[in-house]
Amino acid sequence: MDYIYISLIGYLFGCLQFAYFFSLLIKKVDIRTLGVGNSGASNIAQTIGIKAGILVGILDILKAFISIFIIKSLFSDLIQETGYFPLYINGAFVVLGHNYPFFMNFKGGKGTASTVGLMLGLNLWLGLLTILIILLVTLISDYIVFGTMTMFVIFIIYTLIFHPSIGPLLVVSLLFIQSFYKHRVNFSRIKRGEEKGLRGTLKKNKD
Repeated sequence: MDYIYISLIGYLFGCLQFAYFFSLLIKKVDIRTLGVGNSGASNIAQTIGIKAGILVGILDILKAFISIFIIKSLFSDLIQETGYFPLYINGAFVVLGHNYPFFMNFKGGKGTASTVGLMLGLNLWLGLLTILIILLVTLISDYIVFGTMTMFVIFIIYTLIFHPSIGPLLVVSLLFIQSFYKHRVNFSRIKRGEEKGLRGTLKKNKD
């Protein structure tokens, strides 16, 4: 039953769809009808504005971080007995709630910011370092999808070193697979030269 509660708390936090709410509030439109068609911070940045995108990204990070903080408080005995696996489960369900919210016909975002929140909840320094590396890779490559893939490389290495049991490794692997699947259209657009990069988004917002 503990794991059911842990999963449910994570999923409900994930369903806090800030991009969706912001688009309704600011543009009076469903964000999934704009830009690349998903409910996430990068789409908000590209279609509504970089400041709104940053704010949504921070909120998406915080919902995972706060969810994990609550699990640490409520299930401290379970964590002492089993290790960090309950936190991995909770964070994974935050990502699932973000990507597949029940009240939006299971069509949400891609889960990058929420995964960063999971990493921050597991280890604050890991999360902060990951944010820095995502920004650097995105600035260098001009595409956030490369920053996202780098994030998962870091997450897998961290888990192999600090939590090398089957549960956490399986969770991170499944998160990586679903993220890669979600971003397959980005790779296709990059290949065709149609993907909107960071510099293009910043120029659009400046104009």
